[in-house]
Amino acid sequence: MAKKVKNTEYLMLSSMLRAREAGMLSRERMDRMLSAPSFQEAAKLLTDCGYEDVSGCNSAGVDAALSRRRAAVFAELAGMSPHAEVVDIFRVKYDYHNIKTLVKARALGLDAGSTLSDCGRVPAQKLLECVEGEGGLNSLPPDMAAAYADAAEILARTANPQLADFELDRRYFAELGRLAAESGSRFLSGYVSLLVDSANLRAAVRTVRMGKDRAFMLSAMAPGGSVDCEVLAKAAESPDGLAAAFNASPLEKAAARGAQAMKGGAMTAFELECDNAVSAYLAGAKMIPFGAEPVAEYLALLESEITAARMILTGRLAGIDAEVIRERLRDINA
Repeated sequence: MAKKVKNTEYLMLSSMLRAREAGMLSRERMDRMLSAPSFQEAAKLLTDCGYEDVSGCNSAGVDAALSRRRAAVFAELAGMSPHAEVVDIFRVKYDYHNIKTLVKARALGLDAGSTLSDCGRVPAQKLLECVEGEGGLNSLPPDMAAAYADAAEILARTANPQLADFELDRRYFAELGRLAAESGSRFLSGYVSLLVDSANLRAAVRTVRMGKDRAFMLSAMAPGGSVDCEVLAKAAESPDGLAAAFNASPLEKAAARGAQAMKGGAMTAFELECDNAVSAYLAGAKMIPFGAEPVAEYLALLESEITAARMILTGRLAGIDAEVIRERLRDINA
């Protein structure tokens, strides 16, 4: 009986989200914002999608308003979804952004308060208090507390912020995997695995382009993908090997572009294909009427919408030509 209740709840939530998608920032609305006579008029068009009026804001104000929109939707759906893990998979990215920021800021004696995001599971102010207070880490979720402590130790020992970031990336992906497993959704587990594969593929290509060794490449990778890190590192010793490692997988085209990038080809085309693979996977949720999938798809669309809105509005504020902005929008699959 409990499972039927869950399914009913998901069906109602999915119906609501499908209806909301019709009011999101479409290509036609983006074109209207780009062709509007002024930034103020472009900003007012965004209110049709449920955003607050930012026509009187500067760039920082636009960023703050868009972040508030994201945080509000996250909080709303976390309260409505039968499984909060679905929403947390999208929120945890901001927790780890905040941890990275605080680890570096504390090492340098800087105030990071204004650069923290309130879109994570732990409010920015609480996280700041936990880090700065004596023994305050005990008030954080155990995974986050351990991640902060270990990254801070690595930075103190090596004075290399990149190594601290690599450690936090591994912790981030591990937590995503745990949340996906707890949700019981094969779709979310596949999504997380694809995110890890995409990140590892990017790490492999960037390492080769930088002329770094295999040990560095492995340090930049995280477990949890469909391709083992050691296998991928060996495959990356040649462009053909890299492409073969992802043959017949969602990242097949991205790996082919990555092989070209390893030989000096464009990184932008490669990274776009990585993003395309994730977008295509999430688009598969449209075929599923209820469950975790429509929630995940909606949150991914929200992230793309906010990215596009920020790009348009800050571009208009900076006086960037509309065609230049439009070309950049294509790079995020908006």
